[in-house]
Amino acid sequence: MGAYLLLIVGATTSLTDAAAACTAWPACGDGYALPVERAGWVAIGHRALAAVVGLLVVASTVLAWRNDATRRVRAALLVALVLFPIQAALGALVALGGASAPAGVAHLVTGVVIFAGVLAALAWWLEAATGDPDDVPDGFEPGTDDLPPAEETEQPAVPTATVPRLKATASAYFRLMKPRLMWLLCLVAAAAMALAGGPGFTPYTVAATLVGGSLAIGASGTFNHVLERDVDKRMQRTNDRPLATDLVPVPRAIAFGLLLTAVSLGLFWTVNPLTAGLGLLAILFYSVVYTLVLKPNTVQNTVIGGAAGALPALIGWAAVTGEVGGGGLLLALVIFLWTPAHFYNLALAYKSDYARGGFPMMPVVRGETTTRRHIVWYLGATLVAAAVLALVAEPLGGLYAAVGVALGAVFLWAVVRLHYERTEAAALRAFHASNAYLGLLLFAVVIDALVV
Repeated sequence: MGAYLLLIVGATTSLTDAAAACTAWPACGDGYALPVERAGWVAIGHRALAAVVGLLVVASTVLAWRNDATRRVRAALLVALVLFPIQAALGALVALGGASAPAGVAHLVTGVVIFAGVLAALAWWLEAATGDPDDVPDGFEPGTDDLPPAEETEQPAVPTATVPRLKATASAYFRLMKPRLMWLLCLVAAAAMALAGGPGFTPYTVAATLVGGSLAIGASGTFNHVLERDVDKRMQRTNDRPLATDLVPVPRAIAFGLLLTAVSLGLFWTVNPLTAGLGLLAILFYSVVYTLVLKPNTVQNTVIGGAAGALPALIGWAAVTGEVGGGGLLLALVIFLWTPAHFYNLALAYKSDYARGGFPMMPVVRGETTTRRHIVWYLGATLVAAAVLALVAEPLGGLYAAVGVALGAVFLWAVVRLHYERTEAAALRAFHASNAYLGLLLFAVVIDALVV
């Protein structure tokens, strides 16, 4: 996380100002004087942190050799160790102002490679320390597991009295819309709109996009309930859903989904046609491509399905600018890479349930050891994408950097604990940590963008 802190601080606009306030090396003024401006202290702090992280990389490399770590762990740390003085030299050139723009790019790229090296060492070391080489499921095929069939799972009670059933039915229609997904996905769209800014960022555009987005998410969730109603009855986690318990008839659920679709697309259309088109694409992708094609047929369903969660970023950007591009695409990339790091934790927690439903989730098909390793990889990729977003999106600054590092550290800590504990509780802890990371990071995007 120290290496990541160096990376993300270097990518934020706050360090750009700091570099201008301290154009000497290793300190300011004549090279040995303390800074006279607050921004200069940021630059000094960055350099001091680089020295500390460099010592940590040296210590980690020495310990890897002393403790006879695997060859790939030692190689990854050695790459980081060799590149660190090169990174420091490039930083000095950038600070002195005598380097060209390519040197600044090389400085950032070298930082990314160093971060990737220490992350790879961590992932491989954790796998060697906690993994099970025999944890490879044998020939899983959808629907052919040896878990209890639908009739043997405990079915939830459904009210029969008139008033309780009416209340349950009203609640069922609300649950059809998957409200737990709404707040996060709408926050993604809000962050994209705040990043885009400009004359298109009006109260009506924000309101219409967020309300339309909520209804589009509700429509997608409703169609997902309809299409998975039989599988939901087999899974303990989902057998209390409205269609699995027959609280809502299928024709009414379909009509409800179509109504939500029509209203959401109508609101999107009042913003601009591109937003409406992207909204329709989001509904179709989640309802048809993900639910019918990806989820039941490929172990990469979570990875490819991440596009569904990334689309709100494009919708928010298009609502304000009338086009797809810029920060909207980078924010979408952050969401896309975050999705496997987030959802694989849930797949681990409910591995047996997904097997019962016949879904080829990563832990069901490739095993828990491989899944935990992939969580680390995707978490690292998410952090790098978030740093690149800070580099490109000018409104992002200190708050975004602080939240990204602090919550990224919490997320990583939860993932490391998952490797050691290997329990459902640990998987759910990492799942909630991933939610906290993204949610607070998006809030930081909105605040930084609006303050500027």
